[in-house]
Amino acid sequence: MSKQGYRIEKDSMGELRVPAQALYGAQTQRAVENFPISGLRMPRAFIRALGLIKAAAARANSDLGELDERTAAAVAQAADAVAGGDYDAHFPVEVFQTGSGTSTNMNANEVIARVASREAGVPVHPNDHVNRGQSSNDVIPTAIHVSAALECRESLLPAFAYLAEALEARAADLAEVPTTGRTHLMDAMPVTLGQEIGGWAAQIRHAGARVESALERVYPLAQGATAVGTGINAHPELGARVAALLAARTGIAFRVSDNHFASLSSQDAAVELSGQLKAAAVSLMKIANDLRWMNSGPLAGLGEITLPALQPGSSIMPGKVNPVIPEAVAMVAAQVIGNDLSITVAGQSGSFQLNVMLPLIAYNLLQSIELLARSSRVLADKAVRGFTVNEPRLQQALARNPVLVTALNSLIGYERGAEIAKRAYAEGRPVIAVAKEMTDLSEAELQRLLDPRALTRGSVRE
Repeated sequence: MSKQGYRIEKDSMGELRVPAQALYGAQTQRAVENFPISGLRMPRAFIRALGLIKAAAARANSDLGELDERTAAAVAQAADAVAGGDYDAHFPVEVFQTGSGTSTNMNANEVIARVASREAGVPVHPNDHVNRGQSSNDVIPTAIHVSAALECRESLLPAFAYLAEALEARAADLAEVPTTGRTHLMDAMPVTLGQEIGGWAAQIRHAGARVESALERVYPLAQGATAVGTGINAHPELGARVAALLAARTGIAFRVSDNHFASLSSQDAAVELSGQLKAAAVSLMKIANDLRWMNSGPLAGLGEITLPALQPGSSIMPGKVNPVIPEAVAMVAAQVIGNDLSITVAGQSGSFQLNVMLPLIAYNLLQSIELLARSSRVLADKAVRGFTVNEPRLQQALARNPVLVTALNSLIGYERGAEIAKRAYAEGRPVIAVAKEMTDLSEAELQRLLDPRALTRGSVRE
């Protein structure tokens, strides 16, 4: 060990200085020096998946007689610690690196080998032992699937359910509160706030169902394919055993891919999942923007609801309060939509037997999952649960809404209804008053036919 803060490590390309306290070796250090691009590191969820895969591979190799029990146990123990986050500081390789993710795979191999050697007192080699029967070309695609599935199952899907439940609760509370419906941002026939918010809840439930469906194509794993899909240097049973061990440990239905060539050369499952995340982002942006419109004002906007006041809204205008949570959620949606475009471009970068934008796919996919999960809970807790309704404002707008005359179409015809609506607009009068003058319907009958709450249930009949 050098007194100058580094030590000398050696790989197949020669000697290299490595920070003295680093658990990684020469190949990781080469990557650090080769890719000083963004400073973005591979996500914690991805490092966790790598640890789980390396531990499963060590145990499977031991069972298959490919590794001696002592070495395999040391590797598995060190890999479990990596999965648990004990050595995250020793994973410095950034996202924009070799397209196969070889640098990150070797980072994991080197850290696990050094920890295993130190803890177990046996010499553990990063390639011969930790990477036994594996290639970066099957480990990294497997880690993408494992990390994405875990994050969806443990974080995203529960968050979607949490938001949907919050929306459904508010929809139930406001089931009988009518408001002006709007199409083209223009006044339309009435709906209840419960119906409107219930529509949002259904969007989020559908988003969860779409993700669930896409995960069925994420569960098959590339492990066992090794370099090009043929399984060279791996025991024929290794892939299936690793998948079974991962399934037993996580409770997720991982299984070996039925076509390793597809699993290495394409990232279609990741692209599909990203597409469903984009659809969820579109739903969240719609909900966030509706909340912003409904909260707008308080005097010159719609002012139908008041979102919780969370922070001052302006550095120059005293007393101003802004809809900060819906704004943040809308920005998350924009980021996820952008991530999907990057993943789409990366997904078509499978040249012959290998996709070569794997780290980018991993980073963007996991970021999208995390952002959607966190923003869904924030939206539920800091906007949906706490907004109040300005019922007098709703009733005032409903009483002056000439479009209510639509309910009279079957009695007076479309043309007469249009005349009544235009006159009510022009004179600024309630539609009931104008309809009483322009039809032979009684005020009591008009009150019944044009009752906004009744109209939210469809046509008012005799």
